[in-house]
Amino acid sequence: MHGKNIIEYARALYDAHGDKAEAEAAQRMNAAEAAGEAGEAEEWRAVREAVRGLRGANQG
Repeated sequence: MHGKNIIEYARALYDAHGDKAEAEAAQRMNAAEAAGEAGEAEEWRAVREAVRGLRGANQG
């Protein structure tokens, strides 16, 4: 995933899961870390941060 794709994926995840999207991204990040997939874990960390930004933008 690249920058633009991360934002698009974060938006889709947020649309599908609402306020639970950040937790979903965190679970996937943790699963990737446990599997030894450092690159994938970093991508999920970026998605999680993007979801956090979307949540903030939608709260007000």
